[in-house]
Amino acid sequence: MAALLLLITACAGPAYQDHVKPGTVIDHLEVIGADGALLARTEIPRQTGWCLYWNHSVTGDGVIDCYVDDLGKMVLHRAYQPDFAAGLGHYPGRGILTSAEGGGYWIEDIDEPVRGNAYVLRVGSVAVNHRIVTDRDEINLSKMAEHTRVTIRLDTGE
Repeated sequence: MAALLLLITACAGPAYQDHVKPGTVIDHLEVIGADGALLARTEIPRQTGWCLYWNHSVTGDGVIDCYVDDLGKMVLHRAYQPDFAAGLGHYPGRGILTSAEGGGYWIEDIDEPVRGNAYVLRVGSVAVNHRIVTDRDEINLSKMAEHTRVTIRLDTGE
């Protein structure tokens, strides 16, 4: 799992083609609207990841949750929190709290599987700026589905 940290950073990694080896299984991350419509879809090579970025609705500070496609299973791997404002914080036994360079905190090694490879998100305003960032794409959820419910799902084709 430590090697995955190199692929899941606070900013986009190397060019998509540079780290996907021939024969790598490609899954898809999908954003599905409340009405069931497919709003966005992007390739996720297995053993790589993506992050959900947003600005805290009270403080405006940036927050990040990073996930891994762990052999076809969506896993919450790490999170960045600028402080412990409303709804944020570290819970003993759920990852390792470390200080982030430049301030804030990373909660590392959460390694929590997401039930059913999907979760529901109530997308915030454009000011909250919910967005999914991969090595290949940036999907701005707030621009496409502001104030609505979406499902973020890892589709393994199975």
